[in-house]
Amino acid sequence: MSDAAQPTAAEVRAAAEAVKTALDRHLAAVERRSGEDDPAVYDAFNQLAAAAEAYDELLYDRYDEVTPFEIPGADDSLPPYTGPEEPSALSVLIRRDYAVAEPQRLMAQARRVEAADEEGEGVASSGTVHGALGLLFGEFEPDEIASRHKEFGLEEGDSTLWVTAADEAAEPGEWLEAPFEQVEPQRVVCRFDVSAVFDDDLEDADLEEEDLEEDVEEDLEEEDLDADGDGEPERLGVDRRGP
Repeated sequence: MSDAAQPTAAEVRAAAEAVKTALDRHLAAVERRSGEDDPAVYDAFNQLAAAAEAYDELLYDRYDEVTPFEIPGADDSLPPYTGPEEPSALSVLIRRDYAVAEPQRLMAQARRVEAADEEGEGVASSGTVHGALGLLFGEFEPDEIASRHKEFGLEEGDSTLWVTAADEAAEPGEWLEAPFEQVEPQRVVCRFDVSAVFDDDLEDADLEEEDLEEDVEEDLEEEDLDADGDGEPERLGVDRRGP
């Protein structure tokens, strides 16, 4: 960051004071909590996280220093559930991301769909990627595409599924113009996320565990070779006694 864009010492000090204030508010909310999922505690937590993040950024920009703690972001978890205890309706919201890894394979699959169309509608649609996508997603259910995505030249990205509670079912056609506009995180009953990030974390953990196991095995082998503790390898199966 250039010197002209650096925050002033006063701005850093003000951010530090904001963290202190947010800490006091968070402690007060915790002390007055009305239950396990008290919204006041959740709000105070978010305010503290935002204040700490702002201070950390200003501190780094001004002094090239960081704070010794890290507060999880507000987006890392859902807010406390405030929907009906006995919901009479629910909505299932699904998002799946894909990368078009093999456009030619995608369009080839779309041509097969066209060939099976007796009426021959949309004959030219398979000639473009967006046309092929329209054909395939119009022909196959989303779950089938998810299970056969490689056949269609697609590569899976992140996905998420939210189950949200409602007081009553929506009227037919009521939300079709803006299907995701009125999503309320406070009414999410459960959520399922799939991401390559989780796989990477597991792989890193597996590698660390393998390294640990190898170190333990090496230590055990060294202990076996030096069983008598004299610093020399133990020659197993050899009688060391004199004649």
